[in-house]
Amino acid sequence: MMELKITSMTPEDRLYAYNQSSQLEGQTGCIGHLRGDFGSGQEFYTSWFDHRREYKTDEFKAEFDEVVNTLREKDGLLCTRDSMTRFCYQNPEAEFEGNYCAEYGFKVQTPQHTYMLRCNPNYGDYNFYLYAYVSRFLEHHMEKAKQGIRFITPGYKELFRIPDGDHIRIFTGGGETRDRTCRFIDETHFETSGGYSSALYHICEFAERLEQTHGSVIPLRSSLPVQCFSVLPSSGELILLTRGEKGYSPCYDFSTPDAQQNREFADDRNVKNGVTKAQEAAMLAGSMLGWQTPAADPRNYDEQGQPIKPRQKDRGEAR
Repeated sequence: MMELKITSMTPEDRLYAYNQSSQLEGQTGCIGHLRGDFGSGQEFYTSWFDHRREYKTDEFKAEFDEVVNTLREKDGLLCTRDSMTRFCYQNPEAEFEGNYCAEYGFKVQTPQHTYMLRCNPNYGDYNFYLYAYVSRFLEHHMEKAKQGIRFITPGYKELFRIPDGDHIRIFTGGGETRDRTCRFIDETHFETSGGYSSALYHICEFAERLEQTHGSVIPLRSSLPVQCFSVLPSSGELILLTRGEKGYSPCYDFSTPDAQQNREFADDRNVKNGVTKAQEAAMLAGSMLGWQTPAADPRNYDEQGQPIKPRQKDRGEAR
């Protein structure tokens, strides 16, 4: 059997452990995927689904069989449901929140191909999805996607950027809101999914449509919590902030006349909920100044929630 190096997926890798649009399948060289389950625990039932058959060469098929057989060796990741469960629990950094339950993501690379393995050890569900890619296409796309997805005005002024796979909220001219997931296609195109359909846009076309329909868009950054506590700067009262919403909700049941006590309460609850000072500062700025502003991005704050000053160019750089 071949020797495989199994690593935990990064958050960026996880985007490629699910079905993609035909546009993304072509750009990333997605050959296909294997879906499987262990039945009562020891069985091995699988189905293969083609995506880009032009990359399904004899060499790939031989390698794929060897990869799967190696993973199925005694006590291997795909040997039984129990062996998968043990492997997942031994690698807690691989855990992430899937579409409806916690899942585990692993990555296997060979000289020519990349395999993204999404695992769910629970009985009664499909237990794994193994996606196969042509490495050079996948790596090229992922490198390009690091620049993020731009949102602009019709005049090409940049409003904000979001990472590939992050989310936006669209406000329609009719007063409705639509939340969408966005995928990077190239420097000037992105794809949205959500609801019952997906759509491909040029960034300028998207901006023009919003202008024509009197709509607007804001980022729903996954780097921000859904909610957090804070203290209103003008009064010291305790408030609750919600990502993507203007203003705040008063906390009448917990707020006190003592601003310091409110601050301590907010700090305690935020720490327990895993909210950092930088995230709280960005949430407060977003709720007050608008979620599309740089101040609503936690990357622009230090560990104490203080704004990070832009690095000034020295005279040598300025020349």
